Amino acid sequence: MSWDVEADVVVVGFGGAGCAAAISAHDAGARVLVLDKESGDRAGGSTRVSGAVWFDNQDPERAAVYLRSLSAGRPIPEPVIEVWARETARNSEWMESLGIPVGVAVTPPPEFPDLEGSDVMRGWVGVEGRMGDGLLWAALSGAVHARGIEVRLGTPARELIIDQGAVLGVLAFGPDGTALRVRATRGVVLATGGFEANPDMVRDHLRLTDPVVWGTPAATGDGLRMALAAGADLWHMSNMMTLPGLRAPGHEAGFYTAFPSTNAFIYVGFDGRRLCNERVALGHGHARINGSYQLFPTTPMHIVFDESARRAGPIVPGRERLAVGWATLVEGYDWSSDNSAEIDAGWIHRADTLEELAALLDVDPEVLSGTVDRYNAACATGTDDQFARPAKTLSPIAEAPYYAFTSAPLLAWSNGGPRRNENAQVLDPFANPIPGLYAAGNVSSTYSWCKDGGFHIADALAFGRVAGSAAARAPEAG
Repeated sequence: MSWDVEADVVVVGFGGAGCAAAISAHDAGARVLVLDKESGDRAGGSTRVSGAVWFDNQDPERAAVYLRSLSAGRPIPEPVIEVWARETARNSEWMESLGIPVGVAVTPPPEFPDLEGSDVMRGWVGVEGRMGDGLLWAALSGAVHARGIEVRLGTPARELIIDQGAVLGVLAFGPDGTALRVRATRGVVLATGGFEANPDMVRDHLRLTDPVVWGTPAATGDGLRMALAAGADLWHMSNMMTLPGLRAPGHEAGFYTAFPSTNAFIYVGFDGRRLCNERVALGHGHARINGSYQLFPTTPMHIVFDESARRAGPIVPGRERLAVGWATLVEGYDWSSDNSAEIDAGWIHRADTLEELAALLDVDPEVLSGTVDRYNAACATGTDDQFARPAKTLSPIAEAPYYAFTSAPLLAWSNGGPRRNENAQVLDPFANPIPGLYAAGNVSSTYSWCKDGGFHIADALAFGRVAGSAAARAPEAG
């Protein structure tokens, strides 16, 4: 079999997990080649546009307890839990060993405080003690380049090259379209991200019909397809994180919407009726609804607010508050401080009356007016008899003009992909490792259900390191 390029370990994907895998494989003595389909100004995957922090795991035993609790009847294999708990506790030390300064960026309370083990949440750690702004990916990619590891951007991997069930390499295509047969003498690490930007996969596995992506548009499930063709089993395919968000014409990704300074808003369905408690405690993709943790939000909805809410501040966090998301960090869009630019652009509907707003939303005007009247009555009495929204969060929608936009919702990331073991080896449906194939990061997230803040980056760093080291130690393929 002829090859165009050869390395000991080939890493497919240049985000956080891919960088961690490449560094660890190189430091274990392997010749490493990194392939990524994106160009330089678009590379970095979800890590580049994420919050870029990992949870401060100072107690692996309690972290394991918390992960079991978060699984909520969707058990994760114990060996995977044990390695996850141990290696996430080593993330900060490993980053510092690379010469990258780290510190606690923020110390929020646990998102699931009622679950056993939540006391392990002591803060989120970031580069220079900061969140977002592409800091983590800049630091990790810098460490990759400092080692002289070869990185080929604009070089998408399309297929795994397999012989007698073993992965020997990758079929990729260079920037000029030339096919490259890339040999991996010890292993291929898939670190290609999730499938949130693949509409067909999202419909089939997440049951969302028209979501807006928050992160990289490159997360189209490439690694998932390649792993399936190699005979991989799957796990966690229905898990995800969504947020209220807004689609903006002319932008590849959407905007996360939040109302930090006002409560004068409601969520209504396409029938004009309220959907839920709009101030439900929301973790990273799950909320406690009707006594259990459920994916939220999963339903397209209209978000309705009034002039007082518009004046209260930007409904999309600015870069100074949350430097996260593709539209903000890569496309460079800065949301207006009073939302006026986006209203003028038509991204947000404006009307002098609720009846006029209903017409813009294609909603029955009597129903929408009745919905707002009932909500305002709840504000007056301090009791939401529909959804038990806390009294302190009940502010009336009473000041014209009125506004609304449609949330799709915003899909931050998918969780599912090829099943892997504690050594990051991809498994077939009979739980046998597929020789030469490893996975890390969002292509094969550890999380079967709930996950707290900083968990995804922690997982990418931990199993990226595990995958890179394991591949580097593997025997050379014949």
